[in-house]
Amino acid sequence: MELEVRHLRAVCAIAETGSLHKAARLLGVSQPSLTTQLRRIERALDGELFLRERTGCRPTPLGRAVLGRARPVLDGMAALVAEARTAALGPRLRIGSTASRALPGWLRRLRRRLPEAETSLLVDVSANALLRMVAAGQLDVAFVHEVEGCPLRIPTGLELWVLVEREPQFVSLARDHPAAGQEVVDLADLAGDRWMVDPSVDGEWAGLRRVLAGAGLDPPYLHGDYHTAAALIATGEAVAPCQPTSLPRADMAVRPLRGDPLGVRLLLAAPPGAGADLYADLRAAYRESALRADAYRTWLSHQNSPLLQTP
Repeated sequence: MELEVRHLRAVCAIAETGSLHKAARLLGVSQPSLTTQLRRIERALDGELFLRERTGCRPTPLGRAVLGRARPVLDGMAALVAEARTAALGPRLRIGSTASRALPGWLRRLRRRLPEAETSLLVDVSANALLRMVAAGQLDVAFVHEVEGCPLRIPTGLELWVLVEREPQFVSLARDHPAAGQEVVDLADLAGDRWMVDPSVDGEWAGLRRVLAGAGLDPPYLHGDYHTAAALIATGEAVAPCQPTSLPRADMAVRPLRGDPLGVRLLLAAPPGAGADLYADLRAAYRESALRADAYRTWLSHQNSPLLQTP
């Protein structure tokens, strides 16, 4: 058996995720199929690549040696494919992002800066998945958020630009909720509420549970995406964390939490040397969306944030 690129991808996926189950899901194959493939690779190399333990898969010395050779090969293949596609299709910019209200303004600025480029956008709830795609050459840049206390897995070879070191997360609640009449809401004021959370967002559920437990709260949770959550929040069925750039509605209020217990870090990830101009446009777009939200603008004023200063 000769090793092929797909075999190297399988080995790297197992090492990156630490699990055959997660690696199979990442590669889009069944776990039994991946297990069989791994056994064939190990037979061809005449040695085990991973130790199977209760907590997952850990590379053996042979596995680490193979990974050390496999990753540069895959990076080179990804770069080759990206360069070939660029040559065939002309200039393009492939953007990945977690949800953000800065996206429309960012895309508008990028179109002005790069009028000849074909710009595409992929929005995904998983920041880790977007970062992997940039590292693999499938995206040119990714704008992601990192939940406080739940660090992202940053692939090697990426350059990070910090847009906001700590963005506070606000809370969205029904307009007639008793706490909606306050400028700042205490977590204790939400002790009787159910919290809506999207568990597919990397770190979101773990971060929220940690903060609520720290405040002595153990509320019931509803799981769903935040677009679906809007109707439940507006009718008082739940409250939910939200980005401070969120705009209120006639039936929904957006309020900061006292002490800012929930926070995220906003990052732009790109290959080395590729992010400076993209970062400048993103920062301008984020500032625009931040100043449009009254509650966030007031919060920024209290913090003497540099975002309030005209660039």
